[in-house]
Amino acid sequence: MKFATLNNGLKMPQLGFGVWQVPDDQATTAVSKAIEIGYRSIDTAMIYKNEKGVGKAIKDSGISPEEFFITTKVWNSDHGYDNALRAYEESLERLGLDFVDLYLIHWPTPNYDQYVDTYKALEKLYKDGRVKAIGVCNFEVEHLKRLLAECEVTPVLNQIECHPYLAQNDLKEFCAKHDIFIEAWSPLDQGGEVLQDKTIQQIAQAHGKSPAQAVLRWHLQNNTIVIPKSVTPSRIKENFQVFDFELSVDEIEQINGLNINRRKGSHPNEMHMG
Repeated sequence: MKFATLNNGLKMPQLGFGVWQVPDDQATTAVSKAIEIGYRSIDTAMIYKNEKGVGKAIKDSGISPEEFFITTKVWNSDHGYDNALRAYEESLERLGLDFVDLYLIHWPTPNYDQYVDTYKALEKLYKDGRVKAIGVCNFEVEHLKRLLAECEVTPVLNQIECHPYLAQNDLKEFCAKHDIFIEAWSPLDQGGEVLQDKTIQQIAQAHGKSPAQAVLRWHLQNNTIVIPKSVTPSRIKENFQVFDFELSVDEIEQINGLNINRRKGSHPNEMHMG
């Protein structure tokens, strides 16, 4: 496993396990399998409605919570200072944990203009030692600029949709300048066309790897944190086997050249409370 050193000195596994769209009753099985394979970073969220299942897998593993890196998120309907503080306590209760390593704002929902107050609640949790690091998801440059201007703690990372067809180059450049890591959700384009791309398939074949492994390797070598999701044991294992090969500079450039700025998810400015 390779680790990213966040801007507050905390180390985070560069490859984690995501549980978006995994029902609570399946989350325990999937996360337990991931833990067995070697994953220690688990990414969940209140809105995924599977924090209880994730927490059960952690407890059932018999491994100390200190050995894990757990991320969860405050949802849009819990924006605002007091709401966010309450939402954090509720997430901890569902997870059965005394703390999480990383607490994120799930979306900026700029139409409601509460993300600064929400982030200030996260700052309080961080300053009080209730959470080891804080950050954001789906923030565009304009939203990050406001946080940097109006808040005290720089987010450790920005979790965004990112894959070879949506490289997010401008956002990556801004975040790198401010020592904010990029973490990719849907790093494999949700198993979509990216994995059918001839360039990706040829590069994967050259290394005796799957297209998914080639794409994950591209993310890792671009200094991006990744959280691929799967409930299939063989794929959970396959996604973990990406540290025994390396893409060449030319191969990285070939994949970089596939960017067409195409999203699968919502644009951050269009996301509502929901």
